[in-house]
Amino acid sequence: MKFVIAPDSFKGCMTAKQACAAIRDGLLRVFPDAEYVMVPMADGGEGTVRSLVDATHGRICSAQVLDPLQRETVAEYGILGNANDSGLTAIIEMSAASGIQFVDEHTRNPLVATTYGTGQLMKHALDDGVRTIILGVGGSATNDGGAGMAEALGVRFLDEHGNPIPRGGGFLDRLATVDASGLDPRIANTCILIASDVTNPLVGPTGASAVFGPQKGATPQMVTQLDNNLAHYAAVIKDQLGIDVAHTPGAGGAGGLGAGLLAFTQSMMRAGVDIVSSTVRLVERAEGADYCFTGEGGIDFQTKFGKTPMGVAKAVRERNPHIGVVAFAGHVGEGIDQLYDVGIDAVFGIVPGAMPLNEAIADGPRNLIRAAENVGRLIRLGRR
Repeated sequence: MKFVIAPDSFKGCMTAKQACAAIRDGLLRVFPDAEYVMVPMADGGEGTVRSLVDATHGRICSAQVLDPLQRETVAEYGILGNANDSGLTAIIEMSAASGIQFVDEHTRNPLVATTYGTGQLMKHALDDGVRTIILGVGGSATNDGGAGMAEALGVRFLDEHGNPIPRGGGFLDRLATVDASGLDPRIANTCILIASDVTNPLVGPTGASAVFGPQKGATPQMVTQLDNNLAHYAAVIKDQLGIDVAHTPGAGGAGGLGAGLLAFTQSMMRAGVDIVSSTVRLVERAEGADYCFTGEGGIDFQTKFGKTPMGVAKAVRERNPHIGVVAFAGHVGEGIDQLYDVGIDAVFGIVPGAMPLNEAIADGPRNLIRAAENVGRLIRLGRR
């Protein structure tokens, strides 16, 4: 028997690597002689750095950067351990420097929040010699179109008098000139993979400001101002650089960081779980496997829209269409029957009964071991 174990993290409970170990430990009680291939997974959101570093035996790095409100902080990023002919690869979560966790209901302000710290992390990665950057763009506190990120890499955003405009989406209406002559020359030779499942454009009713602005503290008046400012920003970029980012699908991700990356770097946008699957060579490692076990903290009807368990199921069936795919979850929500026709064969909740959330989280690894053992016993029963 060969089992591939490829879960995401169980948020607040287990890292993806710890979840791999728990599933394996449960199955070992039933199949002590089986082959186990453990592949920590993620979908580009929180936990992606740790999952990819663990999966490739890489290393965690830290750097002093500015947070969204331009306060000094220390943020982490990863250098993967599977260097190839293209050189080293870095994995960065933009939220590590520019995330919503840096602000609260009193300090959040998308008019002034900046992605400058994300650009600083990218620059640190370049200093490490990387030639590929995987950038997860979820969980931002910003709405600056990626201007802060680009400024940290050497782009200058000037007003009509030739002076730098202040950082933050609230000041983009002052933009008159984009001077990219000082852009870090290493960017031209660096492939940037934008890990995002967001398809929103930069501007308009489904754009960055209208859809995501309110959760970052934007009032209706601020949403209008930010959307108008991003439209002006996009117009200047199109006029002076010849790049149209206003309505590109995904450009609105992370408050428009997607737009900034597309405008100023050699980047391409892909679903986060697809990038992770490719990076850890999930398809190749699942070849010849009998079953794949995946999972994450919660599974429901939304899982089919690019969440890790769905991405894992699609990947492992690419060369092995008859592999059985089993998913574990701390919480099983509505609509999981929709998953059964698109690649996942069975979903199991790991919580044994009603209990307080903090207790369920504390007992998560033990519950996952028990659930995996029970599923293993079902598999063995079916093979008699």
